[in-house]
Amino acid sequence: MIMTSAISTENFFTNAHKNTILSDDRKKLLLKISQEVFKEYTKDGIVNLNFICTHNSRRSQLGQVWGFYAAAYFNLNIHSYSGGTEVTAFFRNTVKTLQSVGFTFDLQNSSHQNPRYIISFEGTSKSILGFSKRFYDQENKKPFIAITTCNNADTNCPLIPEATLRFHLPFVDPKSSDDTSLQEETYLKTNQQIAAEIYYIFSKIKDSLV
Repeated sequence: MIMTSAISTENFFTNAHKNTILSDDRKKLLLKISQEVFKEYTKDGIVNLNFICTHNSRRSQLGQVWGFYAAAYFNLNIHSYSGGTEVTAFFRNTVKTLQSVGFTFDLQNSSHQNPRYIISFEGTSKSILGFSKRFYDQENKKPFIAITTCNNADTNCPLIPEATLRFHLPFVDPKSSDDTSLQEETYLKTNQQIAAEIYYIFSKIKDSLV
């Protein structure tokens, strides 16, 4: 099921979890990530996650935003960042699909090439800064656990010195739908998939802390 209307961020997040079917292999991978993040969390009571994709424009940005939301939802001291092997821009269709499920984007600067957004959601005073950057940008706090979200990032980043751990969690790139009639639906499907898997990871961490 793909949600096709604008609803609250919380409803989209919880419905994504309920309505997304995960394979057994995918659950094993998500559970492994949650267990390792939990181990790091118990050391210092804080974890930095860095979602990495080649262009830092779609999937890695979705990972960062949903990680930001999940930390608030589950009341966990986990900070999410994103980066790429190249700098492009926080792609407009990615912004649109997040806006459609309740995230607010306040433009911090008007750079046409790579604008910066202050991203938040209803019910919180917290926000994150969203823009395209390399994974080692100074905005990304270290040390961090790296989560690569596309095949190119996994191939092109054989060494991430700042990462205490590294996991490959690939998602289908919605880019193929750009400028087609399926664009909105495809981006929303990717949005839902990433929200569901972030929910799974963070919920398991929360359960382990109880």
